[in-house]
Amino acid sequence: MKTFLVLTLAIAAVSAGTIKQKTIHPKDQTSKIEGRITNGYPAYEGKAPYTVGLGFSSNGAGWWCGGSIIASDWVLTAAHCTNNGERVIVYYGATWRTDAQFTHTVSGSDFIQSPDWPNVNGNDIALIRTPHVDFYSMVNKVELPSFNDRYNMYAGWWAVACGWGGIYDGSPQPDWLQCVDLQIISNEQCSQTYGTQPEAILCVATPDGKSTCSGDSGGPLVLQDDAKLVGVTSWVSGNGCQSGDPSGFTRVTSHLEWIRDNTGIAYY
Repeated sequence: MKTFLVLTLAIAAVSAGTIKQKTIHPKDQTSKIEGRITNGYPAYEGKAPYTVGLGFSSNGAGWWCGGSIIASDWVLTAAHCTNNGERVIVYYGATWRTDAQFTHTVSGSDFIQSPDWPNVNGNDIALIRTPHVDFYSMVNKVELPSFNDRYNMYAGWWAVACGWGGIYDGSPQPDWLQCVDLQIISNEQCSQTYGTQPEAILCVATPDGKSTCSGDSGGPLVLQDDAKLVGVTSWVSGNGCQSGDPSGFTRVTSHLEWIRDNTGIAYY
């Protein structure tokens, strides 16, 4: 496996001298999918029509990420996915990764990264302007939280993350879309593992090795009860995806104004 770790965050120490765990961005730099939703379940066709596969390329290198359709001409993903990309193939409506309903190729000039990434933790977010797509059962948008929900931390809520890859560490690498149900935890609880986390980070518990992992970067975390996009897959524990340590997402509610200002998309 050749995994490109874009950024390793500094190891933080608490006052007692205990070393906190480090985190890594799980982007795959390879022509083949090497990542996984670990210990999830196969998605049925049409389960997550807002999920897209993103095949990035630059200077002969390639890497894979996920993303979310948030409008007929916009995809939301992670900044560490778009960073240094010259172009991307967007795979729409795929359950089997490369068997998309259709694809679009988009130039890097249509990538918009958060201006605070990577200097500020919690700003691993980017937009991709795409050609217009029509929505139907296999290809559809996911709604953002409303501005009324921008202070909701969602601790204790259940959400679903989806992406492509194997189902456990060391497994063969199927291309079928996998999903996993994850419970959001408080930032205070997450900080016990990684040191103080800002409000713009959203963490989930990963019991029984259920987690996002390499190749899932940029993909969606969507509330089960409210069907709103609340997280963008950003990082996992440096101990491994199945370590049981929390996984981190960019908190979408922290970026609603930035998304609105760049796309005009907002819910009130």
